[in-house]
Amino acid sequence: MPDTVVSLLDQLEPMAKLSASRRRELAALCFVEQVNKDIDPLRMNVNKSAQALYLLKGDLGIRYYDNSKAIVRGGTRLTKHPVNANPKIKDSLALTDVEILRIDIDLLDIMMTWDQLSVTDNSVQHSESKPSVQSHEMQLPLSSIRSTGDWMNDTSIFSAFNLQKGVFSRLPAANIEEMFKRMTRINVMAGQVIIQQGNEGDYYYLIDKGSVVVSRVVDGSRPAVVVAELHSGSAFGEEALVSDNKRNATVTMLTDGELLRLNKKDFVELLKAPLITQISMADAQAKVLSGAIWADVRLPSEYQFDHIAGAINLPLNEIRTLAGKLDSSKDYIVYCQTGRRSSAAAFILAQYGFHVLVLAGGTRQMSL
Repeated sequence: MPDTVVSLLDQLEPMAKLSASRRRELAALCFVEQVNKDIDPLRMNVNKSAQALYLLKGDLGIRYYDNSKAIVRGGTRLTKHPVNANPKIKDSLALTDVEILRIDIDLLDIMMTWDQLSVTDNSVQHSESKPSVQSHEMQLPLSSIRSTGDWMNDTSIFSAFNLQKGVFSRLPAANIEEMFKRMTRINVMAGQVIIQQGNEGDYYYLIDKGSVVVSRVVDGSRPAVVVAELHSGSAFGEEALVSDNKRNATVTMLTDGELLRLNKKDFVELLKAPLITQISMADAQAKVLSGAIWADVRLPSEYQFDHIAGAINLPLNEIRTLAGKLDSSKDYIVYCQTGRRSSAAAFILAQYGFHVLVLAGGTRQMSL
């Protein structure tokens, strides 16, 4: 089915203009449906503006708000574009059994924006002369190896999820472009320790190729506990940079690979500052009354001793595991004593597509 949908996207606008890798990724997120005669396919989706609808087969009657009518047939030049793109359309009716393709409008717009930005960047950078790399360098600015546009086309790091809901969806495009200009690439080997628990935080990492294992020593008398495995497209190292604390885990390469890294100063400027939004206690309480959820990111022992009424416990050291149990439709207000751990938690949750606010100053400010 995905291959069939890819061939369909090749014929539809504006998806036909996307890069091949983006079309393949988008194909898995499209829905092809059969609609019976005398049904209005536009009414099948509660929020009509949320999805673009393409007529693939059959005849569809269209009625406009001025009561004029038209008939469109699948497979014609007109239906290369969404049939519901015209805001003057009031409703429709399947005159025969029809086949339609649906796609989220916001997702399509994000992908088109991203793809066009990367093409623009490539056209500029590829026209410039670049230094040849005669020997294998362990650390080089990405811009001297591969253009920013090439990286923006990389669907392992810039997946549809990351663009629509993850950390990159909330960053200005200029910040992301600048991030890749400042990053360096390092080649790494299996068994190599990238981050050592207890050390100062210095870099933020993206995995371009390979896999890592994350482990943590909880009790000095016992072996380290494996917390997670991360693969191409994942990021790590942000907790210490956001909270300005020491590393809380060790990250070791499982395989040979390539990592992209950004130093702490650039990370704070380009990623942390735009993503961490603080909120006062008064505003937080108002949001909770409107449905937001308090989330205490301290340890369970701290949470059990004293926590804000109604708060759930999302310990920072378990937050990646617990993220899958959260409701993505809710807003979360994270807190700790000072705001350090909660800032780190907010950044991590943003990567999973959650909208998170940080209680300014933490609970310590409540007693001042």
